[in-house]
Amino acid sequence: MTTDSPEIVDPSRPPLGARIGRIAFLVVAAIVVIAVAAAFFVTWTIQRSFPQTDGSLPLDGLEAEVTVQRDDRGIPTITADSTHDLFYAEGFVHAQDRFFEMDFRRHVTAGRVAEMFGESQAGTDAFLRTLGWRTVAEAEVEAMDDVTRGYYEAYADGVNAYLASRSGAELSLEYAVLGIQNPEYAPEPWEPADSVAWLKAMAWDLRGNVEDETERALLAAELASGSADAAETQATLDALYPAYPFDEHPVIVPEISTVPALGMDAEPAAFTAEEKDDENDGELQQATTTIEWQEASDVIEAASILVGDVGEGIGSNSWVVSGDLTSTGMPLLANDPHLGASLPSVWYQVQLKCSEVTDECPFDVGGFSFSGLPGIVIGHNQQVAWGFTNLTTDVTDLYIERIEGDQYWRDGALVPLEESTETIKVAGGDDIELTIRSTVHGPIISGLTEDFTTIADDPEPGLAAGGAVGQAPTGGGSEYAVSLRWTALDPGTAATAIFALSTAQDFEEFRHAASLFDVPAQNLIYADTEGNIGYQTPGRLPIRGAGDGWMPQPGWDSSYDWSGFIPFEELPVSYNPASGYIVTANNAIVTDDYPYFLSRDWDYGYRAARIAHLIERRAAAGPLTAEDMREIQMDSEMWIGKRLASAMGDVEVKGAGTADAVDLLRSWDAQNEASSAAAAYANVLWSNLVQNLFAERDQPLPIDGQGRLFTVVADLLDDPADPLWTNPALDVTSMDEMLALSAEEAYDELSALQGTAVSAWRWGDLHAITLTSDTLGSSGIAPIEMLFNRGPFAVSGGASVVNATGWELGTSYATTTVPSMRMVIDLSDFDSSTWIHLTGASGHAFDEHYIDQTADWAAGVQKPWAFSEKAVDAAARHTLVLIPAG
Repeated sequence: MTTDSPEIVDPSRPPLGARIGRIAFLVVAAIVVIAVAAAFFVTWTIQRSFPQTDGSLPLDGLEAEVTVQRDDRGIPTITADSTHDLFYAEGFVHAQDRFFEMDFRRHVTAGRVAEMFGESQAGTDAFLRTLGWRTVAEAEVEAMDDVTRGYYEAYADGVNAYLASRSGAELSLEYAVLGIQNPEYAPEPWEPADSVAWLKAMAWDLRGNVEDETERALLAAELASGSADAAETQATLDALYPAYPFDEHPVIVPEISTVPALGMDAEPAAFTAEEKDDENDGELQQATTTIEWQEASDVIEAASILVGDVGEGIGSNSWVVSGDLTSTGMPLLANDPHLGASLPSVWYQVQLKCSEVTDECPFDVGGFSFSGLPGIVIGHNQQVAWGFTNLTTDVTDLYIERIEGDQYWRDGALVPLEESTETIKVAGGDDIELTIRSTVHGPIISGLTEDFTTIADDPEPGLAAGGAVGQAPTGGGSEYAVSLRWTALDPGTAATAIFALSTAQDFEEFRHAASLFDVPAQNLIYADTEGNIGYQTPGRLPIRGAGDGWMPQPGWDSSYDWSGFIPFEELPVSYNPASGYIVTANNAIVTDDYPYFLSRDWDYGYRAARIAHLIERRAAAGPLTAEDMREIQMDSEMWIGKRLASAMGDVEVKGAGTADAVDLLRSWDAQNEASSAAAAYANVLWSNLVQNLFAERDQPLPIDGQGRLFTVVADLLDDPADPLWTNPALDVTSMDEMLALSAEEAYDELSALQGTAVSAWRWGDLHAITLTSDTLGSSGIAPIEMLFNRGPFAVSGGASVVNATGWELGTSYATTTVPSMRMVIDLSDFDSSTWIHLTGASGHAFDEHYIDQTADWAAGVQKPWAFSEKAVDAAARHTLVLIPAG
């Protein structure tokens, strides 16, 4: 028999549990030490790029001291003794806050993104090199007057002064991340053409109808490949792209004002109060007053009234009201440009002030600039305020070219193609040689993108009437190609117009600046401290030949070429209209009896009509205030939602849940508020209906452009017998069946996303915006994306409403386009003017001003911005003095 020996315990040794605990502690401690060290390293890496905002800083190239005062939002006011130092300092400050954004943008505009991010960007570079933005920008710099070129050179010197003091992660956190993939990359010195080229990128963002023209050409080919003949194809296109509803929605300039021609000695005289009263005794000039605006307590009744409303996507709102309508007796000017959401915001807010305003140093101006571009794009000086919206005129045309070898056909003869060669450098890869071919119309862009290549493969169905391929010259070895005619590919003067706007002191000088603002073409609104309001169509707007640019045109027939540009003095202008206000929201500029063709692809006027209605309604109740302007900017009424609510009144749906959802619409005020359950359902119902009508078919139809679709679907709701209500693919044969199916699918979709309790649905959560860095924020590497992206943030509004937070039908309800900034300028007190933009002043992730304006932006809050010297001094939280080195 044996027994186990007792364990011999060393009394000097801790128990096993204690030993394990100590080991665990040591492991955890080591991990903590490593984590803390990593945190310190990351924090040091992040913070080392933050700008110096206090004290003094010596810089080579300055002529005298410059003061940079930043307020509690990090927004700088720059004060200098000379224009050289003013723009030098602006370049330096832009680089402090936003250099990586600037560096990335210039690579985009030059078609050199692959140099930063590798082969995946080579295709984009090839397209942008073919457009030649950088080449055009260089030509514009060369053509500048000496003074303007000096502004750009001084700005570049300021940017380069900042680059001389830092490198790599000291410039921005992005460079630390980029260095992992591309360790050889280092930024080049800044050049004036880097600044000017960004205007080409903005012009591309606001280029007009090239997508619609492409879409129509592709759709025509698809219809022709089926059973549709030419007449049926045209009828379908006309139904899907209806004409602007001139009888229902307003134009910007219903009556063109008579003003002195530029260059005349006489200045445009302001109306006296007595003259304004005389004008108002007559019929109001503003076309919106022909609309019967009514109010209704019940949404079903309201929907049947068909009042105007809303808009969508890339566009903008702006309006100006006369002092005759305001509580202060002075004008109010509101603007909110709608652009793609970006982080950081596309805008950079800044004030530029000469210590003493003189002819040699004429700037005392504040507003929104673009980082990388000197000057102020939208804002006010001490006398004049101005705002922009996209003109929506057609400034791009596609041409079908007949190519044979290195020649192309023109009026029955072969002429040589222009050819050039570019080298695309690729980080971590081999260089790519690119051959660019051009015709008299512009660069050949087929072969670079799928859509343009498809048009070239089968051009005849998409050609403009009268330009049939059968009429083209024939020859052995010939092929078709698509070229692009676009105003932005010719050197222009917009880069000079920025400074002319900033120094304009009256309407004549404002119009002179507008005459220089050729690309991108914008609606320009105006107000001054003398009480005048105005509007001017600027831009370089083509005069077309045989075609109107609605469809691609035959390049071999010169009768389809542009013959020139509309003379500036014949462009629409409005000065102190009798209505007392001017509204621009990408709607038609003038009635269709204007002697020049401008476009067939206007926004359909829902936003413009709604804004005009709200101005008139509020003005009828009492004098307008700046708060009224801010509330109008946040109006989220969904016009098509009211129509759908009315249409659903007698439709029988299956399921108690769907019935409860439809019932939400009966008490809905049609406002797309973030907290609204009814707004969530209305938008999901709209999405399902549009897809069932157009996309879920044997031959799908396009579903982009929600303003366009508002008009198309509204016409369908008025005609239950329209064949589009029948969809064999869905086994639907009537309007009621289509509405019921869409309502049921909408309930299923939304309940899967937000639960079956319909009262708990929230539009803002469905429609939230995630702020995504334009570069590393979509890298596909989650830890890196987390460094730079922010959100989601619940937002109100929607597509084709005044508060235009756009989303993509058939893709997601998430916000993709936004009012990129909002401002309300009070001409009675600039210090009381209010401002907000999407993110914040800084482009540095983790800086306190990276997204410090986003919550206010989402809530519709705007804040005053000090302009007067006394107010700027009082608001300053940080002051940096730039001093000449040595």
